[in-house]
Order: sequence, then structure tokens, then C-alpha cells
Amino acid sequence: MTTAPDQSPFVVSFDWLKNRIGEPGLKIVDASWYLPAQNRNAAAEYAACRIPGAVFFDQDKHVDPASDLPHTIQNQADFASTASALGLSETDTIVVYDGPGMFTAPRVWWLLRIFGAGNTYVLDGGFDSWKKQGLPTETGEPVKPAPAAFSATLNSSTITSFDEMRSIVDTGSSQIADARGPGRFTGAEAEPRQGMRSGHMPGARNVPFPILSEGGKLKPIPALREALEAAGLDLDKPVVTTCGSGVTAAVITLALQSVGHNNTTLYDGSWSQWGGRDDTPIVTGEA
Repeated sequence: MTTAPDQSPFVVSFDWLKNRIGEPGLKIVDASWYLPAQNRNAAAEYAACRIPGAVFFDQDKHVDPASDLPHTIQNQADFASTASALGLSETDTIVVYDGPGMFTAPRVWWLLRIFGAGNTYVLDGGFDSWKKQGLPTETGEPVKPAPAAFSATLNSSTITSFDEMRSIVDTGSSQIADARGPGRFTGAEAEPRQGMRSGHMPGARNVPFPILSEGGKLKPIPALREALEAAGLDLDKPVVTTCGSGVTAAVITLALQSVGHNNTTLYDGSWSQWGGRDDTPIVTGEA
């Protein structure tokens, strides 16, 4: 895998993927997911049109069934079963995409990598732009993938639990980067999930995920570093990423790892857990 010197090593271009569709060992995953306000149905869009050979990773379905939170990570055995049924192996080269680009694909990029699929990348630009450029698509009933053997080994050190998040808020042992929009972060806007308190964790920095991309493409490494530092992050210190339900937090994780920051974890419960409780400290206003 070769990229331009100023480009993330974790993304691939349209040209790169277009020239490799159908190659043995290359797998493509549609990881699109949308908020209700976006009025888009990811599963229906995938069924209607997709990159040739792509499988659909349902981010609402492939979760821990024992959790009452929306996107809790599956356990190791369940994730292995999910990935295997999608025809994925941890040794494959896997390219993950979403509709607008740099929205929900990084979450599945992160999941696959923390479970051992080290050759996983995000498609730079998104499927909406891919279609507009007249690049290859496939319509009609998707072909069911041939099952594969995905040997999952979870790197649990990449995940922050609720108890660990409490400690981080209490001690300041890690920086907190919140990917939600400024209105939700400050508490000026209501949360999309009913009954959820508004605001942010004490000490958190707001890093709205859209500032890290442009036109569905991840910004070049110098621009990523500038955006992360402008948001108040010290790239020499640990960072835990968070958002509404643990999906767009992975955009910050992707950006951090792209600039060489590897001391980062993701708070999987995110605001759905923190803001949904009545015993957690919350502040409003600017960071």
C-alpha cells in the first residue's frame, strides 16, 4: 500500500480501488449508516446500488445484543461470526466505504482493525461521489458472500469502558475529544435521542468530525494535525474519542492515527451512555 507523503496511510483513492475490484483477497464493505434526520435508508440504498462485490455491514444489527446502548461492540466470538458470514478474513485487504465519505466508514475500519484485520482501509471520497463520477457500480439483488474464516483477536486496550471514562473525567489522565457538533457539545441543541441530557463531559474538547475532511475525503496529514491542535489537543498526550454513540468518534481516531498519534482509545458508550445516566457530571457552554 503506497500513499502520497501527506496523505493518511489508512485511506485508498477511487483510482486505487477501481483498478483492483475483483482481485483475490480484496474485500469491499459498505458501512453506511444514517441518523433519522438524514432521511436515508442505508440498507435499502445498498440493496439498490453498491460498489461491485461489496457486502453490507449493518451498524445497528452487528452489536452486543445484551446492551441497551445503540452501538456497543460485539464480543470477540460474535464479531468473528459476523465477519465470517460477510465473507471476510482477517488476512484480507478490506476497503470500507459509506455514502458521503468520512462519516460512518471509519467506525467499521476501526472495528475490523481492533479485531485483527490489519489491512483495512477507508475509501476516500464516499460512494455518493463515486457514483457521480460514473465509476463501476452493481445493481440488483446482492450476491450472498461465500462464508470465510475470520479469526478475531480483540485488542481491548483500544476501548475505554464507562468506569475508565469516569476515572478520566475525574483525574484528567487523558484528553477527551468529542466528535459531536458544536450545538450538541455546548448544550445549545437537544440530543437526537429522546430524554438525553445535553452538554459534554467536564474537560472535553470539541472536535466536530466534519472539520477533519473535505468533500468526503480525509484532509492531508498537515491539515489534520492543524485541525486537531486548533481544537485544543496536545498530540503528545493520550486522547480518548467520543461522540453520540461511538460511530463518528472513529473519525477522530482515524485522524489521530493518521498523524502518528497511537495513544488513543474510543469510549464505546459515548454520549448515549454518559448523557443517558443521571449520575454523571455534565457541563454546558464552550470547552
